[in-house]
Amino acid sequence: MYGLLDGLRVVEGAAFIAGPSCGLYLAQMGAEVIRFDTIGGGPDFRRWPLAPASQDSLYWEGLNKGKKSIAIDLTRPEGRELAIQIATAPGPEAGLFLTNYPIGSFLSHAALAARRADMISVRVMGWNDGSPAVDYTINAAVGVPMMTGQAHSDQPVNHMLPAWDLVTGAYCAFALMAALLRRRTTGEGAELRVALSDVAATSLGHLGNVAEVLAAGTDRPKMGNDLFGAFGRDFLCRGGARVMVVAITPRQWKGLLAALDIAGPVTALEQELAVDFVRDESARFIHRERLYPIFEHGFALRSAEEIGPLLESSGATWGRYQGLHEAVTGDARLFLRNPQFEKLTHPSGLTYPAPGPAAVLANAPRRPLVPAPRLGEHTDEVLAMVLRLDSGAIGKLHDEGLVA
Repeated sequence: MYGLLDGLRVVEGAAFIAGPSCGLYLAQMGAEVIRFDTIGGGPDFRRWPLAPASQDSLYWEGLNKGKKSIAIDLTRPEGRELAIQIATAPGPEAGLFLTNYPIGSFLSHAALAARRADMISVRVMGWNDGSPAVDYTINAAVGVPMMTGQAHSDQPVNHMLPAWDLVTGAYCAFALMAALLRRRTTGEGAELRVALSDVAATSLGHLGNVAEVLAAGTDRPKMGNDLFGAFGRDFLCRGGARVMVVAITPRQWKGLLAALDIAGPVTALEQELAVDFVRDESARFIHRERLYPIFEHGFALRSAEEIGPLLESSGATWGRYQGLHEAVTGDARLFLRNPQFEKLTHPSGLTYPAPGPAAVLANAPRRPLVPAPRLGEHTDEVLAMVLRLDSGAIGKLHDEGLVA
């Protein structure tokens, strides 16, 4: 964790991935992120994967590291009033609210801005018209699963990584910081609505995919593990290991040929086809079916242990396929000796390495990571420090069952 956002207070009323990941990023850069949940936990409080013994959600404790937690009975008007008061509490670096509650809920921007004129709210949405959606349904709608999978298959292939959720969370953090910068200059608040549908659609537009299908008049065909537009695919080594290689630049291409000692047959193919594979990456893609047998033979002659050093020393770009368990327990670059990770004991009772911020602030020490809170762990602290309630008033709220 770093202190770049020290002094900033963000209130989070959100579930699932996009909203909580935004709050996580802000907390890991030093912001005080106060998360409110309904007593007993929200819809993601028991979401899989679960800890074997305690049945606590590893997902929930992963996305909520470093945050503070207050548990409120949000089914009652008095509990909803408490949530509004916390979100709109005074302070020059407060009045920042992150949510995926519906636009017209009790946490609408209008309701919050009526209490605090310079309120900044960032609202994660499904569809931009307010209709509900999640990452998987948006991904299906924008057509990505129809372009993913093996050639000549009619079956769509979903991706297990919730990419639109994660991109949306990061984009929300950026949007909130942009609105805060303007508020510091002008005093104006802002209502920012970030829909998964818009993040997906604009991302595909930025990458040229929208223009591609309009120009072609049809979808890009499925092509299995082939890299679109350049040379890249998985290959089987002697012994059964499988590696992914990518050659986009001339240096990567020449390094791959050197590692496999196949420059001769590839040069012969160039002469036959009257192409230059070194300078023209698209030629490698167009003629990949002629190139693949040469590479398949080169990989089949060598085990992964043999080919790895050759690929490294030649400057080729590659990676060996491995399961996540193997990667976590055996790949030091990713997990075991990655300074982004720190071993913590979590609310689930498990002790395991947890990641801090992905960015590295050069020449600055990282603060110790803070695990996720237990549900309602900071209820009394938030009521006292944010709402300035005394012990008697806090005790009364507990007695009435409004907080826990």
